[in-house]
Amino acid sequence: MKNTILTYLSIIALFISYQANAVEIINIKHADGDMAYVVRKAIEEAKEKDIKLVFEKENYTFHTDYAIGKYLYITNHGNGFKKIIFNFEGFNSVEIEGNGAEFIFRGQAAPMVFEGCNTIKVNNLTIDWDIPFSFQGDVMAVNKQEGYYDLKPYTEGFSWELKKGKIEFPGINHFNFNSLGSSLSHNKETKAVDYGAWDQSLRPNYVEKLANGNLRFYDKNMKKFPRIGSVLQSKGDKKSNRYAPAFLVRNSKNIRFNNVIVHHALGMGFLFERSEDIDILNSGIFIREGSDRVISIIADATHFANCKGEILIENCRFEGMYDDGTNVHGTYVEVTDILDDKTVRFTLKHDQQMGFEFAGIDDEIWFIKNPNPQRADVNKVIDVKVINDYYSELTFENKLPSDLKVGDILENKTWNPTFTMRGNIIRDHRARNIIIKTPKKIIIEDNDLSSMMSSIMLRGETFYWFESGNVEDVVIRNNRFVDCAYGGAEHAILKVSPRLGKTFDQTITYDRNILFENNTIETFDNRIIWADRLDGLIVRNNTIKQTTTEKPQYPNASMFDFENCKNIEVYKNTYEGNCTNVLKTDAVSKKSLKFKKNKGLKVKL
Repeated sequence: MKNTILTYLSIIALFISYQANAVEIINIKHADGDMAYVVRKAIEEAKEKDIKLVFEKENYTFHTDYAIGKYLYITNHGNGFKKIIFNFEGFNSVEIEGNGAEFIFRGQAAPMVFEGCNTIKVNNLTIDWDIPFSFQGDVMAVNKQEGYYDLKPYTEGFSWELKKGKIEFPGINHFNFNSLGSSLSHNKETKAVDYGAWDQSLRPNYVEKLANGNLRFYDKNMKKFPRIGSVLQSKGDKKSNRYAPAFLVRNSKNIRFNNVIVHHALGMGFLFERSEDIDILNSGIFIREGSDRVISIIADATHFANCKGEILIENCRFEGMYDDGTNVHGTYVEVTDILDDKTVRFTLKHDQQMGFEFAGIDDEIWFIKNPNPQRADVNKVIDVKVINDYYSELTFENKLPSDLKVGDILENKTWNPTFTMRGNIIRDHRARNIIIKTPKKIIIEDNDLSSMMSSIMLRGETFYWFESGNVEDVVIRNNRFVDCAYGGAEHAILKVSPRLGKTFDQTITYDRNILFENNTIETFDNRIIWADRLDGLIVRNNTIKQTTTEKPQYPNASMFDFENCKNIEVYKNTYEGNCTNVLKTDAVSKKSLKFKKNKGLKVKL
């Protein structure tokens, strides 16, 4: 009898456990036309906190007429009232099985927002827009003396209008950019940013339509004219051209994207804020095969702001985006008032950080006190008071450092991830392949990289973006760098370059402990590693080959350039080429520099 009762109770316990963790399966059947209201209703009527949406392998259309409207603070985007198609807020777990479905969006839409979820899985899905938020044209003629250039504008699949001497686009849902804004020229064949191209924000004085249908742009402020035969691409003004990412994930954990492709988005591809343990696998940001677009998404492929746990990006392809392949960072905030011996008021400094959640209760905070940029005292937050989107107050467990002053910087110690990027292809896009600022372990290995700017940049800054902070443990190995830093500005394969405000001492070391080994580099220009204020760098067993794909843009630059550095070792590397500007170093860096046993690299120390 006793065993029977125990068995019965066990069955009840298992049944209750199953009920408590039941996943509600929501099958979304395909239909023609706008599906936004269908998915909105399905999500809102879910009975469980654990849901799984399953789609048929079809093309689904989503407009914004019946989208959820909500004011959102989105870091590194424009804050404002957003139209959300898939709104997942407060669910315990969310899974989306696309089964190869394609989601085609129209107009200003935030496709997917996840807020406060304990598990997120998105599989086998493609995202695109029917009409991109961009304007592009083939460069047919240039007249620098008279200050104009002619474009043959793309029309099929694009939306724009010439109105009163100005180009307006895309003209969807009552929204237009009224200037070309952020623009770059592209190689028509490869779609990569054109060799030597510079970022420009274009506001032509007048545009006229020529008899042959081409458009003539008069711009007396044009600094660098595009190359005839290239494609000039514009994404609108900086204030308005980052509406929302394809995927916004906040205050969530245990996140996995697998086989998710994004061909276009009105901001970043994948954006994570204060989230933890994130995998992006077998996924991509790139232009659809056969499309004549030269841009995929408007900003970064992947972006992680104040995240923690393990981040892994593996076997992905990122191409055509108009900013970095990945950006991993924390946030610096500035002390504006010391209210008592345990409480400070701080401000967020960049306009695209407004409303960002810098810290929560129990977070540990570093105090960084001018003029020394290095992390110092640590204290735990016991109370947070948000005043508005600019200012907040933090109360700490222990007394503030006695030498803390207005203008000093705070950094969140708790929210920093370990980061691995492995087996990816990142190329043919604006800006850097990889930019990282986390003190925890960073591994970048077995990637194929080609970049407009520096391929890998390590840059904490208290100057403009206020993205923290310095790195302390970096491994860069077994990567293949091909034709990097081909834009007009001067960059390097690896650039370590803190950008700190004038109040900080510009000679104190900031980043440390980088291993750069077993990489293959094929480059037309000189710069390999360019480092400032770095303590601890080993460069070994790398193969460097000078190519002739393009002419060097900076032939007088040095392959290795060190300033205010310590403990640098460059050995057992092989170079094939004719660059004689091998090494540049200041007196501080030279003291502990070891440069030896390198084949083809001759220097005198």
